[in-house]
Amino acid sequence: MNPVRKRRLIFVAIIVVVSSVVTALVGYALGTMGDYFYSVARVVNGEAPLNKTIRAGGCVIPGTIVNASDKLETTFVITDGVENLTVTFDGILPDLFGEGEAAVITGKVGDNGVMVASKVLAKHDETYTPKEVEDTIQGTENHSKTCEGMTYDS
Repeated sequence: MNPVRKRRLIFVAIIVVVSSVVTALVGYALGTMGDYFYSVARVVNGEAPLNKTIRAGGCVIPGTIVNASDKLETTFVITDGVENLTVTFDGILPDLFGEGEAAVITGKVGDNGVMVASKVLAKHDETYTPKEVEDTIQGTENHSKTCEGMTYDS
């Protein structure tokens, strides 16, 4: 084989191997770092994986926020107008978090069906509802642009 062709072949082979390794590493990182969004109804119906980080969103049902007296843990219930999901969060909640407000929760659903949140995001202003939350409550008969007009089934 011609020495010039041999060098080109080795160079092309190295580029193919390096690009394959980089592509595999990026694919692995994206697969393990992605938090998948589930509606409250899908979480309650068992469609969301247990003990894996996911996101769920809905409106906080008024009267369900319970703060622990001895630590920062807060328990509350969110709804998408169809089903209700109990959430526990051990940390400081955002200032805009409150009853009747939209929230997106990142956390893991335990075997008991309670979502243990690692992050809670609240809506930004009076007219904003997170896109994921709006998409999940759009098909329900209780849908409104904001959570304040939603009918809650306790």
